[in-house]
Amino acid sequence: MRKTAFILGSGLLLLVAFWNTVTWHLQRFWGTSGYFWQAQWERLLSRFEGKEWTLYVIGVIEVPSLVFWSFSGLLLVVDTTGKPNFISRYRIQVGKNEPVDTKKLRQCIRTVLFNQVVISLPMLVFLYPILKLRGDPCHRELPTFHWFLLELAIFTLIEEVLFYYSHRLLHHPTFYKKIHKKHHEWTAPIGVISLYSHPIDHVTSNMLPVMVGPIVMGSHLSSITMWFSLALIITTISHCGYHLPFLPSPEFHDYHHLEFSQCYGVLGVLDHLHGTDTMFKQTKAYERDILLLGFTPLSESIPDAPKKME
Repeated sequence: MRKTAFILGSGLLLLVAFWNTVTWHLQRFWGTSGYFWQAQWERLLSRFEGKEWTLYVIGVIEVPSLVFWSFSGLLLVVDTTGKPNFISRYRIQVGKNEPVDTKKLRQCIRTVLFNQVVISLPMLVFLYPILKLRGDPCHRELPTFHWFLLELAIFTLIEEVLFYYSHRLLHHPTFYKKIHKKHHEWTAPIGVISLYSHPIDHVTSNMLPVMVGPIVMGSHLSSITMWFSLALIITTISHCGYHLPFLPSPEFHDYHHLEFSQCYGVLGVLDHLHGTDTMFKQTKAYERDILLLGFTPLSESIPDAPKKME
């Protein structure tokens, strides 16, 4: 018991020390560059004086969309050509989407564009007056570094709760066949399918879990732009099908597409609490669900167990 307490206590102290060091360096960077960014923001405000709506559209719609399609586009090059090899060798489900079915991909892209233009755009337009009720999202002073970190933590927790329960609800037989099954047409996902879904699915699982946090916090436009862009990058990574070095592991959600009854959340916290990751924890995918800090694919260093001969 004492040994366990000592190990846990030491680990906690090391974690706190590491966190304080990281935040100290980031705070120094933020503080040093803070005047620069504040000056740039004030220049934008002056340029768009009386046109804060235009600034909102750029920050909440155009920038995150550009981030999504730039990142997804790079991954699509690998999906459709299998090149460069130094990326394709990190494929999680080997032998799948090599190359991707172009007909299926075209249908996917059409659906994603529909969701972005017909579903996301009106929701983000409607978000503006709601944010105005909580304060001015374009107010002159940018948020501090620590305040943004707090917002990011709250956004993430809200997303985990809303996404887990809405997602799990859509796996109920009543809703799955008519709504969520569309997303699961891709048992081996690729990045762009992160937004490939039925309109109801797109609203409840893709949009609302990400939008509620900024409403609750009455966030600044800069925080919202960063959060929306980050959320799109993370969900694209989760669906990309490649476990790439130095990026968050997509093994958890990739396994969900393979085995529909496991791994419903984003962080995995609620899956652990509700026991919806028990099968996952018995797999090699669970062992590979780590940050890859080298260049050897985890499918090589932690290979699947050989299939039993019948």
